[in-house]
Amino acid sequence: MPAGSNRPRVPLTRERVMEGAMAVADAGGLEALTIRSLARELGVKPMAVYHHVAGKAEILDGIVDLVFGEIQTPPPGTPWRRAMRLRARSARQVLGRHPWAGTLMDSRATPGPHTLRHHDSRLGTLRAAGFSVALAGHAVALLDGHVYGFVIQEAALPFSTPDETTQVAEQIIDQMAGAFPHLAELARERVLEPGYDFGAEFDFGLELILDGLERAAEAEPTSG
Repeated sequence: MPAGSNRPRVPLTRERVMEGAMAVADAGGLEALTIRSLARELGVKPMAVYHHVAGKAEILDGIVDLVFGEIQTPPPGTPWRRAMRLRARSARQVLGRHPWAGTLMDSRATPGPHTLRHHDSRLGTLRAAGFSVALAGHAVALLDGHVYGFVIQEAALPFSTPDETTQVAEQIIDQMAGAFPHLAELARERVLEPGYDFGAEFDFGLELILDGLERAAEAEPTSG
């Protein structure tokens, strides 16, 4: 008898379909995610997938919701700045594991429970801190824009290790010092500094946003 032939077959469920879809997207991007590729990942025929999802749109809804479910939720009562900082940093890490998700996070017309809880909890934290409805909406949009934009920018960089960073910076200095002195200056005096990490720009921008939101919240009129 062939080895493994007595193993019970794991039943296909919607949860397994979504986990398989995420695995396919993580490995090859959204362009690799089709019903056929998903069926291969799950070891089933394509028609079996349709017993659990109506089509690719529902799959995208589901895997986006899984991504939101991985983002850290600070405990109730966490001060708003700390809560927003923890969520933003966690979102950056999660999107680093699932780089295909950045362009999808706010694109779904039928968001799932993790997505809704994530957004509602953030708004609740800000409202509890005294933010008006309008300012809380501004805050969420600003923070999301910073996180999503930075993740896309970071993924597109032509370097990821210190050695690659040094090589790119030295090329800029050699090739652009004459025509583009400010680029060469940045490469020489910033990028080539020991310990330089482009990722540190994330926290720099995040703190600027939080500072601005704090000032805006303090300037809001208090309701009597």
